Amino acid sequence: MCAIVFALMSGTCASPAAAAASGGIALRAALEMIGVPYSWGGGGVHGPGYGIGRGARTKGFDCSGLAEYAYARAGISIGTTTTEQWRSGVRVPEELLEPGDLVFFDSDAKRPGPEHVGLALDAGQMVHAPYTGALVRVDPLDRPDLLGVVRPDMGRGDVAR
Repeated sequence: MCAIVFALMSGTCASPAAAAASGGIALRAALEMIGVPYSWGGGGVHGPGYGIGRGARTKGFDCSGLAEYAYARAGISIGTTTTEQWRSGVRVPEELLEPGDLVFFDSDAKRPGPEHVGLALDAGQMVHAPYTGALVRVDPLDRPDLLGVVRPDMGRGDVAR
């Protein structure tokens, strides 16, 4: 099954149990950051950090920095931007969403691709760093700009340490 489903992907093929385990680790890591300030360009594999531009004076996370940190805690490198993260694993149908899956949103019709990412808590909620002035928090997942769901650990073999 692995060879068929993931033939086009590089790296190793993770079992469904391994995928669920790493998604759970990533989700717990993100939940531990609830209350940390949003910082545009902030955060990454090592945790909250000072951002750039309007985030330069705030130590925290932007959306992709939080996702990168969470998956680094699970030993998986997903990249630093929403565009890299959108390509970091296997796209799964929304109805097959599992806790820890990355959920992407396309909030700017003029720019192709995702502008926002969060980690699914369940089928109805996500943890994310929403915007400047806000804190990392849990919000509803049901938004009209939902672009898709990615399971980063399926078919990935690289480790962020």
